[in-house]
Order: sequence, then C-alpha cells, then structure tokens
Amino acid sequence: MNIEEQKSKAVAFRGMHRGDKVLILPNAWDVASARIFENAGFGAVASTSAGVAFSLGYPDGEKISREEMLARVGRIAKAVHVPVTADVEAGYGVRPEDAARTAQEVIAAGAVGMNLEDATNDAAHPLADMSLQLERIRAVREAALKTGVLLVLNARTDVYLLKVGEAEKRYDEALRRLAAFRDAGADCVFLPGVADAETIGRMVRDVQCPMNILAGPGSPSIPELKKLGVARVSVGSGAMRATLGLVTRIAEELKTAGTYSALEGGMPYADVNRMLG
Repeated sequence: MNIEEQKSKAVAFRGMHRGDKVLILPNAWDVASARIFENAGFGAVASTSAGVAFSLGYPDGEKISREEMLARVGRIAKAVHVPVTADVEAGYGVRPEDAARTAQEVIAAGAVGMNLEDATNDAAHPLADMSLQLERIRAVREAALKTGVLLVLNARTDVYLLKVGEAEKRYDEALRRLAAFRDAGADCVFLPGVADAETIGRMVRDVQCPMNILAGPGSPSIPELKKLGVARVSVGSGAMRATLGLVTRIAEELKTAGTYSALEGGMPYADVNRMLG
C-alpha cells in the first residue's frame, strides 16, 4: 500500500465515525478472519489484541511484544482492501515516547486507526495517571501528524470494565477521563464494560464526541445502540473466543462420542483456498 492510498483510507475511516450509520467493526485476529469480515461487506476491520495474543500463545495484557502484535496487524492490513484499525492495548510502554513509537509502527504496518487504553495491568493502580495518559494521547497525535496519515485514535477507559472504585462514582470518573481524552486529541472514545442502555445513552450525550461500545451477549442490539447515538460498535475478542468454543465442542465430541457432527457447517476447503489465493 502506498502512502497516498493509506492517507485516503484514513480519511474514509474517519468519516465512518460521523455518518448516518453505526460503524460496526468486527475484530479479526488473523488474515482468514479479516477476509471473512471483508467479504461479508463490512466497511472496515479492527484487530483484537486479545485475539491476536491468544492465537500466538500469549495471555491478554501486553504479554505479547509490540513487534509480534504489529506483524500480525501488518499481515491483516496487507490482505484486505478496507481500512484497518489496530488494537495496541496500552501502547507497549508507559512513556509518551512509547505510545508515539507504537503509533508510528501502526501506520508503518498499514493501519489507519488505533486503540489506546488506560489500563495498567497493576491491581494496586489499575488505571494510568490521568496527566500521563493525556501526554500519551498527545504524543500519538503528534507522531501520526508527522507521517501525514490522519490516524484515527480511539481512546479507551477501563473504569467500568475493571470495576474501578465505588460503583456510584464510576460514571463521573469515566466521563472525566473520556472528556479529557477527547480534548487531548482522541477522535473517538471507548467505554467497554457497559451494557445498560440508560448509561450508554447518557454518556453519549455528555461526552459529545463519537463513542465506541464493546458489544456482546446481553448488550443492546446495533439498532438500539444507533438510537442511543453510539457511533461505533466492536466485539473485541468475542468472535475469536466463539471459535475456540467450537473447537472445544469438536474436541469433546471426538474424545467422547467419536463422531463428527460439530465439524458440520465449516467453510468448504476449496472456498478457503479461493478466499486466500
């Protein structure tokens, strides 16, 4: 992909956050899953950091290296025609310079967006210091501008996902963080861990910028989220973990019954070859 094509994809992807439709982002963990999502008609594809890590034998939580993560992102971006946005966890390093380097390498891999979360993987201090996180967001913005690619930054807070603090204070803390991320240069803000419509709708109204919701069983439907004003919906590692559930059922059936019904419904061999050929 040449730089002009990548710039064009970045502009197109940015526009998807402010259109009449909800931006539905399926999360791929390898080339095959990305091609399936593209062939299904999705206008963009996101990577799942957890799914990529799991597929390469790592647990989630920045146990995988930046290099391995972005190598997979690069393979995905090269294999599809639609814009790709990369989930790069907390940026692979605590300093603003680390986040800037990650942003540069996301762009070098061919992606046009990235997620940046504020989780620390430290139980004693689960969320990054606010001032430091804002510096990291600004560093990402500045690094991207130097490349000429208008990288779409999706800034995430894990206040709800990690159940940080007292329940009755989470909304105000999440709003404080997301509004600050917006003002520091984030193009979209991400609030995983929330599934009730009232909280989602209230946050959309209060934060006043495109908002991403992590959806799955128990979440409002896409049409319901659209009515609430949500701009972007992703499913994280959900699709990848669903495939692991199928593999588990296949293994159990082979071991116990010695039969093969769980293998039914898979893509035909020839179709997979053709898709990847």
